[in-house]
Amino acid sequence: MTPFFTTDITTDIFARLPAKSAARCRTLSKQWSSILSTPDFAELFLTHSSTRPRLLFAVERNGLWTFFTSPQPQSSHYPVVTAEFHTKFDGDVSRYLCSYASGLILFPDVWIPSKSDDTNPVVCNPVTGKYATLPYLSIYRKSRAFLGFDPVGKQFKVFDHHQVLSLGEGGGEELSWRVKDDGPQYDHCLSEAICIEGVLYYLAENFSDPRVVVRFDVRSEEFEFIEAGCFSGEEVAVKLINYKGKVAGVDWKYVKADDEKIVLELSLWVLEDVEMQEWVKSVYVLSEEKIVRRCNFSVAGMTGGGEIVLAMDYTTKPYYVFFFDPEKNTLRGVEVQGFGDKLEALGTRGRVRVFVDYVEDLSVHDGKQLKSSISVPCEMMN
Repeated sequence: MTPFFTTDITTDIFARLPAKSAARCRTLSKQWSSILSTPDFAELFLTHSSTRPRLLFAVERNGLWTFFTSPQPQSSHYPVVTAEFHTKFDGDVSRYLCSYASGLILFPDVWIPSKSDDTNPVVCNPVTGKYATLPYLSIYRKSRAFLGFDPVGKQFKVFDHHQVLSLGEGGGEELSWRVKDDGPQYDHCLSEAICIEGVLYYLAENFSDPRVVVRFDVRSEEFEFIEAGCFSGEEVAVKLINYKGKVAGVDWKYVKADDEKIVLELSLWVLEDVEMQEWVKSVYVLSEEKIVRRCNFSVAGMTGGGEIVLAMDYTTKPYYVFFFDPEKNTLRGVEVQGFGDKLEALGTRGRVRVFVDYVEDLSVHDGKQLKSSISVPCEMMN
């Protein structure tokens, strides 16, 4: 009997499904499993997924993290989007810190009672709920652990000052930290890291020298310092972002305009030349300041379409994400429904971290190192 759909049509249909749905289909048929387990399918799935990037929300409330995604609207035609709940992380996360790279999140200091009496770093997939508990990390002074991804070798690595751990893909491979004697020398870290095309960037300083951006190549594990004196000053709170493939820093503050109105001023520094260590600064004034001035917010990043994303820091109803286009100097707000009201009903608002351009990649998110499950959907999300 001739199949109703050819293999090519079936493959294309599966490639348009969410990752969790595609993974579920693997268990329903041997034929489907053989189709969905090939490298060619993973590549096709990534191609389709890249055309529909999403916003990833990590909401923390009393040590409990819940994860949602929503469409990342490309135009003002979508003023409202709905967030979809995926998983919750109910380990004891002692610090409000996390690092993100290519769809995975690193929590540097987590206590999971069923696993160990000590706190350990944990890398998790917030959508599938899989995670890996890493060996105990000896923290150096005010260092920070960051997650990076090598897109060539398809490998995740965790870096903390003088220590590196490779997640890898091989089964049975024991995870261990490697000490790098030639690690960067600085007093403490000042920012979160951003991973751009296999390179980690973060802001650091020595008390006797201007601030620097540390550049860590995830594949070669080589370090470089980039002068960043432009970020010096107590009033400068910089968020590093991916600006069209270049590292950039964003600072934001409220100032008085000529007409005495309070406006939001965004300062953007772009590293135009790595070898010359040349930063180019632009300043933007957001005319729709009243929309943003009513809430606390942070810069989440920049979309592949060139919009800087500003996200509210706490769950509230309504909850907004703002998209600022530097080239057009326009600001648009998008209401995100589906999590703020449900968490607020519990009595305590949650803190929100937002990550832009979330894309599902089966070739890395199904890594064999992520074996355990962090959670099942909780009743409050039903």
